[in-house]
Amino acid sequence: MKEVLETLIPEIESIYEHLHENGETSWNENKTTDYIVSILKKNGLGVTTFSDCPGAVGEWKRSKDEAVLTVGVRADMDALWQEVNGNYKANHSCGHDGHMTIALGTMLLLKKMNIDLPGNLKFIFQPAEEVGEGALKMLEKGVMEDVDFLYGVHLRPIEEVPHGKASSGIIHGASVTMEGKISGFDGHGARPHLSVNAIEVLSAIVEQLKGVHLNPLVPYSVKMTQASAGGQNSNIIPGSGTFHLDLRAQSNDAMEELISKVEHVIVKTGELYRVEIQFKLTERVYAAVISDKAEKMMAKAIQLAMGEEAYVHPIITPGGEDFHFYTKERPNIKATMLGLGCDLQPGLHHPYMNFKREALISGIEIMARTVIETFNKYGKNRK
Repeated sequence: MKEVLETLIPEIESIYEHLHENGETSWNENKTTDYIVSILKKNGLGVTTFSDCPGAVGEWKRSKDEAVLTVGVRADMDALWQEVNGNYKANHSCGHDGHMTIALGTMLLLKKMNIDLPGNLKFIFQPAEEVGEGALKMLEKGVMEDVDFLYGVHLRPIEEVPHGKASSGIIHGASVTMEGKISGFDGHGARPHLSVNAIEVLSAIVEQLKGVHLNPLVPYSVKMTQASAGGQNSNIIPGSGTFHLDLRAQSNDAMEELISKVEHVIVKTGELYRVEIQFKLTERVYAAVISDKAEKMMAKAIQLAMGEEAYVHPIITPGGEDFHFYTKERPNIKATMLGLGCDLQPGLHHPYMNFKREALISGIEIMARTVIETFNKYGKNRK
């Protein structure tokens, strides 16, 4: 496999460079979709696209038997809108250009090896991961209806997995964004007793959130990330304001408890100040549920590709990923994500994020071996 992969390196590097230089933000990945589709079609895969959103699915069908195993490889597509060298641009600072390259490279490698897969293989290129909506759209489109095993990948920061190593799972936490609005009336600065100060309400929410406690054995946090009240005149007491909260928890059960306690704080603060506070959840991703069967396949692939010393057990990270909507909505899917070490620094979402690109070649070999190992073990009985 390694010898075949070496012959593909120039093409793989070209794919990465194109994707890296032509990032597109969430729900705008149209040119990216066209580029990916051209590669999938060139290599003989059946392609599905969607009339109302970006994204594509490449299908490598080797049997018409309905009982055949289907393995999925998923890559996210969107870039972040960031200021880079003084200019705002769509910037791949979360590594999605690398993820797409690994998925396409896996397809190219298996094709070059002329693999006769005893089942169906899907390459799923999903939009809008950064806003936590793309996976739900793919579910809505029925992309996952026949998928038995699902594999994803995410480049890892240097603090989590160093270059030359890889983990067989990423235990992401749950993440929720909540937005709220305080609806009151402005007042005169000389008559504070006649109005409610929205700034004081915001401050009270922040203070009361410090008293939210869960089981300390499960990591969690809640914090106010945006707050706004007041206008141009400093002698007016603002009666209205807005805020955003960021909630994190390492398990889905802990997140449910955290949401309940935060909602209680907001409601009781509104009652205390006798002011209306409206709030709602705006974004949500679920904590990882990793399949033992899928994780074992990837663990074996890592050791075959890079050696036993390179294998890292599934890692815990506070970040979130909408990949986990797939197992939340389709519990029958056996899934895990490859955590690829690549000396990524200064960090994910940093405008000048960089990593060792040769790690992408290792990621392709690991993913290809994971697919092969899965079909070898489960291709005949789907169990």
